[in-house]
Formats: sequence, C-alpha cells, structure tokens
Amino acid sequence: MRPLQMVDTKTQYQKIKKEVDTAVIAVMESSQFIGGKLVNDFANNLAAYHGAKHCIPCANGTDALQIAMMALGLKAGDEVITPSFTYIATVEVAALLGIKPIFIEVDKQSFCMDPAVIEKAITPKTKAIVPVHLYGQAADMEKIMAIAQKHKLFVIEDNAQAIGSVYEFSNGTKKKTGAIGDIGCTSFYPSKNLGAYGDGGAMLTNDDALADKLRMIASHGQSKRYYHDVVGCNSRLDAMQAAILDIKLKHLDEYIDARRKAADYYDAAFASNPKIAVPYRAANNKHVFHQYTLTLNGVDRDALHQFLADNGVPSMIYYPVPAHRQKMFEAFGGSDYNLEITDWLTERVISLPIHTELDEEQQQFIVNKVLEFVNK
Repeated sequence: MRPLQMVDTKTQYQKIKKEVDTAVIAVMESSQFIGGKLVNDFANNLAAYHGAKHCIPCANGTDALQIAMMALGLKAGDEVITPSFTYIATVEVAALLGIKPIFIEVDKQSFCMDPAVIEKAITPKTKAIVPVHLYGQAADMEKIMAIAQKHKLFVIEDNAQAIGSVYEFSNGTKKKTGAIGDIGCTSFYPSKNLGAYGDGGAMLTNDDALADKLRMIASHGQSKRYYHDVVGCNSRLDAMQAAILDIKLKHLDEYIDARRKAADYYDAAFASNPKIAVPYRAANNKHVFHQYTLTLNGVDRDALHQFLADNGVPSMIYYPVPAHRQKMFEAFGGSDYNLEITDWLTERVISLPIHTELDEEQQQFIVNKVLEFVNK
C-alpha cells in the first residue's frame, strides 16, 4: 500500500507530468513571468468554467477576499456577517481593514452559514454577507441572496474550498458557486481541488464596473501604468502558476468525480455506525469534497486523531478554535458570542484523507482503523 497522505499532489502530478513540464518550460523560454497571454488565457477559461463574465487572478485567496471588500467600498466601522466556523482568512481580512465581523451560527448538518439567523445580525452598519462554502458544500445561496437583496447588502462568496460546486435554485436554474454573489473569491493553494504548485487566487464577478475596480486594486490602484486612481495593493498570479492551473482546470471535473467516488466509499463504510455522521449532501447542490469531514457522537475525537496518527493514517481537525474565540478578535467582542452549534462542531469534527489519488486499498485501511477505535 502506498503511504497515506491527506492530499497526494505528487501522484496527481505524475499523471499530468508531460503537460505540466511542457508548459513550465514554455514559460521559462518565453521569459514572460508576470502577466501576459498565459495569465489572461487562464482567467478567461476560469470565468467560462464558472459561467461568469470576469475573472481577476491575484496572489492568493486571502488577497482575493481583501480586494473584494476594498472594491465594494467597505471601510473601517462597517460590518460584515460571516460564520465563525471557517478558516481565519475569511474574517481576518475584514479586521485588517477595520471592518467588524459579525459572527453567526452555521447549520449543524451542512457546516455552512445558517440563513435563518442572518437577519437577526443585520444592523445599520451591515454592508455585506460573506457565506463560506465549507469543505466543498455550497451554502444555501437562494435564501442568502434573497436576504441580501431585501436589505441591499453585498454578497462576497468565499469559494476557496468549493470550486466546481453547482447550486440549483428552486426554479431549476443552476449556477456554480463563486458566480452567484457580487464577487466570488477562490484560492489555488496546492491542496485545493484546483491547486497550483505555489500560491494563487482569483475573484469572479458579473459586474463590469466592479471587475475594473478589482483589477485596479490588485495592481496598485492603477488602470494605466503609473496613474493610480485608488489605493490598491500588489497581488498577482504569476504566469507559471497560470500555465499549470490552466492544464489542471481541464481535469477539474475529473478530479471532482474522483473525490466524490472516494466520499461514496467512506459513506457506505460508515453509514450504519451510530457514532459517526457522514458529511451531509444537500439535494440541490453538488458537494465537491475538498474535505471529507465526519461528525462524531460519543467518541473522543482528539484520541481518535492521535490513534490514527499512531497507525499511519493522517487526519485533520478543521477548525479546533472557531474565529470568535480567537485572541485576535477579542477587540471585536468575540468572547461575547454564544454560538452553541459552532462550539459543538469544533469538538466533534475530524477530516479523513480525500484526494484524487486515493485507492480502495488505502481507503479500506483508513476505514478499518477508524472503526477499530470507534467500536472498541
């Protein structure tokens, strides 16, 4: 059996090695490392994949979120509504800009923002809602968009973990996550479903004027070289990463199918165990399984995590300390929140290896070790 990994980027690379190596050498020979045709081609292809008008690449997913808030005119003293059960980048960028994150509960099954509690969190200072499509599961965008439209709020999708996920509205319309709100933000961190061989990110929008502003902010606030119209930053996706990502984009749906197949295997293995809740799959959206996350009942999660490590099975706990309980948010009143579901989940979730290269032998070993501990 091959050694187990949370993500096997090396084996994945071996399958597309010829394509990737050819593309990398072409970039080296062209010596056009920043901007240019390769970056533009990838941006256009990613926009087309999402059914969006514009894609603006940037240096990473965190930058994408920050630039999105800047482009929408959010400023110090404004508020954005966000889940606390998320990676810190989602809310860190708000705090960096002096914007107050207002933390709300997530749904216990989907792990995503609970639309039922959004309106209770809206104040005159609220300017945006930031839903996170966590672990590859789409948030309930139909309800979120309806609330945003009712209260004239922006929607910034954190799509870093759910690229390729498809959400179906009640009228039958289907849209990919990241292309539903005002701006969708994604990350190409190597472990992501569409991962670079370094860092990278992108923003998606269907608004022409907003696209122009996103491009300006990401390029020192300039639309014409040396003429700076707004305060911006320097956030670029380099040509080599764009070339690699453009190749991997052609395989993305294949990668998603492989992850879903692996998730099916896990689901079947754990389905009858009352101590294990497998990931929820909403009927109206396509879960892309960036993570395969179990919720445990009556099991010492941390002890299981250690047991798996001792037996050569990697696992991860995303996220052991929710954002509102992080020291960095004390100044924003983080300790004042009472988010029972969020706290409940942080004590019970554990993620198992899931990636495009998992085989049945590896998965059976993982399943056996999980059940060995859970059933003892």
